[in-house]
Amino acid sequence: MNDAILLTFNAGSSTVKIGIFRLIGHMPERVGKAVVDFSALPLTLHLVEGPTTFDLPLKRAASDDLADLIEEVFGALAAHFDLDRVVAASHRIVHGGDIFDGPVRIGDEALEQIRSLVNMAPLHQPQALRLVRAVTHLRPKLVQTASFDTTFHTTQPDLVRRLAIPRIWHDRGVKRYGFHGLSYRYVAGALASRAPAIANKKVIIAHLGSGASLCAIDDGKSRDTSMGFSTLDGIPMATRPGAVDPGVLLHFLGPLGKTREELEDMLYHRSGLLGVSGLSGDTRELIGDSSAQAREAIELFTLRIAGEIGRLATTLGGLDGLVFTAGIGENQPDIRAMVAGRLLWMGAELDEQANRRNALTISTPASRIPMHVIPTDEEQMIAEECLSLIAPVG
Repeated sequence: MNDAILLTFNAGSSTVKIGIFRLIGHMPERVGKAVVDFSALPLTLHLVEGPTTFDLPLKRAASDDLADLIEEVFGALAAHFDLDRVVAASHRIVHGGDIFDGPVRIGDEALEQIRSLVNMAPLHQPQALRLVRAVTHLRPKLVQTASFDTTFHTTQPDLVRRLAIPRIWHDRGVKRYGFHGLSYRYVAGALASRAPAIANKKVIIAHLGSGASLCAIDDGKSRDTSMGFSTLDGIPMATRPGAVDPGVLLHFLGPLGKTREELEDMLYHRSGLLGVSGLSGDTRELIGDSSAQAREAIELFTLRIAGEIGRLATTLGGLDGLVFTAGIGENQPDIRAMVAGRLLWMGAELDEQANRRNALTISTPASRIPMHVIPTDEEQMIAEECLSLIAPVG
């Protein structure tokens, strides 16, 4: 299978990242990465890694049927990669519910099971399914696989996953699932080489991007996480609120007269950093804004992150390391510094110069809690899981 090509599709709510991997032995090696942002016009294919890079305006529109658009994208990529050698396409699927505990080949049964979970992840699941259908239309015989954001968290105890609601609803699937699992699985694996001193210990990983969560791991396994039943839960995000008193939601639906659709739109698209600041959901813009609203949004964000670290450390029964990852976590020293500043009581001591450099280790030697910055790579994880299905070792 050497020199065969594997494609990965990482669908967000409004973007898709396409990874192009060459298979060498039992390890996929990325040779290209492309991004399409469905929220930006004109619609453009950005090849951000590969033998060359470019921005190519696309003629096809994004509709419910993405087949024409993906055909155009494939045509553009074929000028730089031998897509005749593609042996599989693998997709990130946000929600696997209690159905999936690992990656799977996508057949009729798996596809129907993934569809059954759309209501659990209405922002992300439909987008991934559209991509599966588009690839099937273009290459009906191509092997497709699914990797799930929830399966990393299936190692959590039942007590952690339980909500304090009548047991019948827990038994029917209303429980905490957790997300960003592909990112956490990658970073947990990277600890062995990047930070071996804490690799098998009690560690909290902070995945901070436009969607954000934290995960407590022990011996590389998920024990608790900030996100629960949905991707709305946990800490504030770019446009999502994080944890909200259920009474507030009842108040919106009752006395304030909001419809379910209006409430859903507010929770997914108008809350979080954008809602608090009234300016932007992008921490880079807010850090550079001198207004009181922007400052308050950043302070609330970092306060909730630090508070969640304290809660997760309680689940672990201690804390041996803290890792920052994803777009904000990897690239924004000011956010990391504000979080670390709220953890002084835990003995966290930041090396300011290392932090400014986005160094691997950003804590001082005297810090009781080692702090690291480790880039995540969800597409690499998707590719490795796919390869485990189509060419299992041994």
